[in-house]
Amino acid sequence: MNRDQKAAVIEEVTTQLREAEAVYAVDYRGTSVPQAAELRTKLRDADATFRIVKNTLTERAADKAEIAELKELLDGPTALTFVRGDAALAAKALRDQGRATETLAFKGGFMNGAALTPDDINSIARLPAREVLYGQLVGVVASPITGLARGLNGLLSGLAVALGGVLEKKESGDIPSGSSAPVAETGGSDAEAAPATDDDTTDQDAEAPEPATSTEDPAEGPDTTEETQEG
Repeated sequence: MNRDQKAAVIEEVTTQLREAEAVYAVDYRGTSVPQAAELRTKLRDADATFRIVKNTLTERAADKAEIAELKELLDGPTALTFVRGDAALAAKALRDQGRATETLAFKGGFMNGAALTPDDINSIARLPAREVLYGQLVGVVASPITGLARGLNGLLSGLAVALGGVLEKKESGDIPSGSSAPVAETGGSDAEAAPATDDDTTDQDAEAPEPATSTEDPAEGPDTTEETQEG
């Protein structure tokens, strides 16, 4: 590989490091060419790429991509998996292939700028695929709405049953048609009692005898003029 070819590889790896959502580093010792080809086919479903590059070129790409921590993983034969799609599905493909061939030990990696340990990648591999997680999220969001709809349906059903029972009692004569409610009857009695009290008071005031009044002027005393003349 000449200088221009090396520069092209470094540029390609740099671009892949910058565009990837996750990067997994694995030890590929013992992996045959057919096994690597099979793994690449499986990784396509996750929109991921499996690539083996010399460590010296990967180190230069890591410097250009400003991911210096990646160089710590480049000890011994190292292959990188660049994930642009489903990180869980890609980790699962690497794990299953590694179990089947007893190769591809995880070294570590990065996801959205955060460093990953081998245990972290194994944990990611146990996660459901992205489509399954989306379905579970939709189910969680929709469940309160479903519960609300069921509650409203139950409330409306109960109201309909209650109204139906009243209608049946009315048709059977248990509730007379056009009858007033007890509250209205009580209100009517109170309304009639109040005017009656007012009328009674008015009649008593009208029938009460007026006090006798004297037409004599107390200051003048009794009239004795005629008796004096006759005597």
